Amino acid sequence: MKRFNHIAFTLLLALALAVGLSTPSPVAAQDTVKIGILLPLSGPAAPIGVNSLNGHKMAVEEINAAGGIPTLGGAKIELVVADSGGDPKNGLTQAERLITKDKVVSIMGAYQSSVTYPSTQVAEKYEVPYIVPSSYKPEITERGFKYTFRVCLTTDLSGREQIAFMERMGRLSGKPVKTLGLIYENSDWGISSADLWKKYAAKYNLKVVLDEPYPSNSSTLDPVVRKIKRANPDALLFASYTSDAILLAKGIAQQKINPMVYMGTAGGHADPVFIQNVGEASNYYFDLAETSPDIDLPIARETNAKYKKIYGDDMSDDCIKCYASTYVLAKAIEMAANTNPKDIRRVLSNIKMIPGQKGIITPYGIEFDEKGQNIHARGVVIQTLKQKRVVVYPSELALPGASIVWPTPTWNER
Repeated sequence: MKRFNHIAFTLLLALALAVGLSTPSPVAAQDTVKIGILLPLSGPAAPIGVNSLNGHKMAVEEINAAGGIPTLGGAKIELVVADSGGDPKNGLTQAERLITKDKVVSIMGAYQSSVTYPSTQVAEKYEVPYIVPSSYKPEITERGFKYTFRVCLTTDLSGREQIAFMERMGRLSGKPVKTLGLIYENSDWGISSADLWKKYAAKYNLKVVLDEPYPSNSSTLDPVVRKIKRANPDALLFASYTSDAILLAKGIAQQKINPMVYMGTAGGHADPVFIQNVGEASNYYFDLAETSPDIDLPIARETNAKYKKIYGDDMSDDCIKCYASTYVLAKAIEMAANTNPKDIRRVLSNIKMIPGQKGIITPYGIEFDEKGQNIHARGVVIQTLKQKRVVVYPSELALPGASIVWPTPTWNER
């Protein structure tokens, strides 16, 4: 046994040196490793914030039940949760508290780009790794930061894939999209989404006939719905959080507005609460997300079944990315064999994880470039059919029998 332990430690030392870590000394057992979670648990984005938190929680429960962090004597992960309330200033304050008062070794968050952008600045200042499961603003990983690691794609990639998908479907069906209506919340995520939609609309010679930002905390969006009806675009593109996605969908249904295509950008359209509140009016909505419980990856479907048994809902796109991100961070801590944030950062900058590996239930792997952006992040197109989200594109990730409905049936045809 002594000989085995010596060999195991020698292998660990070699691994650490391979990724550029300081030489570890034998690690004494410790009780917990504190990880900060920053999410909107109150305010308009609270439903998806809670769903995302549950993804982190289930991953931690699994990791701890399997023995915790083995190279730290079986130390258990402890989540220290902070509520941003969707407020950038509060998010910044909470990030500082997590690092200076709660002494977390890393942060994961913050869902909303407007909160993630400033809170990652705090982590950079204190040299604490910050994993971003789901915030699309491109500039988050364009500032030369060394401690920010984004798992998801960016609005540039999502905007390109949305427009390209619509162009392709229109061309193949003989029913092309020619005009666009852009509907988006007026913070960082929505504004950056609209900028990229316009960029790729110009590339594909599509005309923008409605460019409409709105406050995400609005109690009514009836004025926006009326503008949609007047503009009558072929396709509607949304960047909406849960409460506003629900208001818009209900208003469009009440006014019986008939675009050829509805296309969301994850966010509120990926939240299970959206379908629950909108019902049949959610049918035929497309959504550009990054994953879904029904992708053709057995571990993803098995994990979702477990999650649904515990929490009562399917995992959302954001929940899945939070779950996977937790496993990435746990593996980085295990490989670092200590809780020094600088060593954890060095491991993250070299880590490579693949779909199907324990905890990685995304359809793509996770590997960060020199900017901290996951080079494998990609989108999938989902369509809601019979009030169920179904992956329909690309075909290799869709379940057998999944087919696209194009164009959207009019309200009189449904």
